[in-house]
Amino acid sequence: MTQHRSPDPLVGDDHIGLATNLADTARRLLLQEIGSRPEGSFKPDRSFVTQTDLLIELRLREMIHARFPDHGIIGEEHGGQDVGASHVWVLDPIDGTAQFIAGMPVYGTLIALAVDGVPVLGLIDIPSIDARWLGASGQPTKRNEEIVTVRGCPALDQAIMTNSNQDYMSPAERSALDRLRGLTATRIYGGASLNYGLLASGRTDLALDAGQQIYDFAPFRPIIEGAGGTITDWSGRLLTLESDGRLLGAGNAALHKAALEEILTLNVGSAAPGTKRAG
Repeated sequence: MTQHRSPDPLVGDDHIGLATNLADTARRLLLQEIGSRPEGSFKPDRSFVTQTDLLIELRLREMIHARFPDHGIIGEEHGGQDVGASHVWVLDPIDGTAQFIAGMPVYGTLIALAVDGVPVLGLIDIPSIDARWLGASGQPTKRNEEIVTVRGCPALDQAIMTNSNQDYMSPAERSALDRLRGLTATRIYGGASLNYGLLASGRTDLALDAGQQIYDFAPFRPIIEGAGGTITDWSGRLLTLESDGRLLGAGNAALHKAALEEILTLNVGSAAPGTKRAG
C-alpha cells in the first residue's frame, strides 16, 4: 500500500508544473509524427537517433533554461550542462527510438529532476496510449491525474516480470534474467519505460533490466516509490545519478527481496555491465 508521506520541500509546484509543460511539448511534437515513417541514423553506441529526438530535446532544454537558468541538464542527445548543480534535469526525448521508427506504440518521453544526485521528480509520457505517470518525492504517484498503487504479488512464482531488451545485457547479466525467468509465472518483453509505468499501476509485479543509461531510468525511482513499490540496482542500492543501469523494480518489498537474493547468489551485481544499443 502506498504510504502518503509529507511532500518533499525540494519538489515544488513550479518543478512539477515545468515537468508537465515539458511533457506536453514533447507529446505535441511526437503526435505530429504518428503515421509518418521517420528515418533514423546510428550513433557511435549503435543506438538510433532521429531529427525528432534532437528537436524535442532542444525545445525542452530551452524551456528549462528559461525557467531555471541555474539548473543543470543531462540529455541523451545533447549531453550534459552544469551537471554539478544541485538541481539537474534528466531528459530522454524519445525513450524507445527504435520502436518509434518501427511504429510500435510503446515509445515516449522521460523527464526527471534530481536534487544532489537523487531523482525526486519523475515523469513517463506515452502519447500513443494517452498515458502519463508522474511521481514526486513524498507524494502519491498519478497516472493521468489519478493515484495509482502497486499490487501485492505474494511470491515469485505468481509474478509477471518485464524486461525491455535482453540484448542490452552482458552474458553474466543474462544469467540473472534466466534465473528469474525460470522462477516467475510469465514474462513480457520490449515495453521500454512503459514497463515501469505499468509496474506502478499494479499491472505487473517485477521489472528487470540492465545496460541502461541515466536518461533511461532517472524517473523511475520517484514513480515506483510513490506508488508503494521498490526499485534499486542489482546490489540493492537505491537509484541515483551514479547508478550503473542495472534495475530491479518490484511491487512490494518482499518480492523485491526474493528477486534480489536470486541475483546476488549469481554474483553479477558488480560484473562488467552490458552496453545499451539499438534503442
